[in-house]
Amino acid sequence: MVDFGAFVGQIFVIVLLIVVAIFVVVVIFRSIRIIPQAYAGVVERLGRYQRTLSPGLNLLVPFIDRLRPLVDMREQVVSFPPQPVITEDNLVVSIDTVVYFQVTDARAATYEIANYLSAVEQLTTTTLRNVVGGLNLEEALTSRDNINGQLRVVLDEATGKWGLRVSRVELKAIDPPHSIQDSMEKQMRAERDRRAAILTAEGSKQSQILEAEGRRQAAILGAEGDKQAAVLRAQGEAEAIQMVFNAIHLGEPDEKLLAYQYLQTLPKIAESPSSKLWIVPSELTEALHGIGEAFGGRVAAAAARPRPAQAPPVSTPVSTDAAAAAVAAARDAASAADDIASEARSAGDV
Repeated sequence: MVDFGAFVGQIFVIVLLIVVAIFVVVVIFRSIRIIPQAYAGVVERLGRYQRTLSPGLNLLVPFIDRLRPLVDMREQVVSFPPQPVITEDNLVVSIDTVVYFQVTDARAATYEIANYLSAVEQLTTTTLRNVVGGLNLEEALTSRDNINGQLRVVLDEATGKWGLRVSRVELKAIDPPHSIQDSMEKQMRAERDRRAAILTAEGSKQSQILEAEGRRQAAILGAEGDKQAAVLRAQGEAEAIQMVFNAIHLGEPDEKLLAYQYLQTLPKIAESPSSKLWIVPSELTEALHGIGEAFGGRVAAAAARPRPAQAPPVSTPVSTDAAAAAVAAARDAASAADDIASEARSAGDV
């Protein structure tokens, strides 16, 4: 028969061993703590801060040391909801902010502030209202860098004792009221239209200036060309006259040749349609007389016979009909002189 007392003792021993094993496991589990990288653990011994655990394997005194929730030591980005802010010109704008901060002291972040996220949000809101409240709407829209810098300085100084470091503060959006947005759009549209009109006027002015300058240059160049052409024509005519003059003097023409050329030139003088009054020179009869003597064989007699002194040539003005008659007589005389010259050449050939 099995002894009941021994059986109960064995069961008690087994239970005791199991309890001791469980206790040992619990003690080992509570004594060993593994802290992940970029985290920190605050240890309290009997309710008082004892030390801060670094990442890796750490040992605690079981049932005496207590590990508080781990603190994230990485830089955190928190976007706060839009906050209504009144500007200096009494306009309500909605501003969204983004704060970049990092916990640098786990002990201060645990014991100096109850909830540092909420504290950072409230401090950002109050500081933002203080900064933007001293600016009008236009300055607030164009001075984001200045506002960001002021916010960062104030937040970094205030959160330093909380074990936080604020690295950056950004204004994500500044939304004025819809009526102000419509007015701003109209203003910007009017400003763009004004600039477009100014640019168009400047372009038109510049094009007109260039066209006028081109016309002036063209007129100057045309005048220069006309001047050069006139100079060249005058030089050509002067050279031609000089060549004719030299040729005449080199040929040594006698009076008969000059009288013959004189008769040929007279009809050309009266061919102009504007000639209303023609002057018949007194040398006309003398020229006709000289040609008749030359081609009639009386050259020697005419040369030996002394000529009476004559009065200086007098030009007699005649009317248009008389001028026409004189021209016709000159042409007849020129024709007769040509015939006489032809007969003289024929006689010379014979």
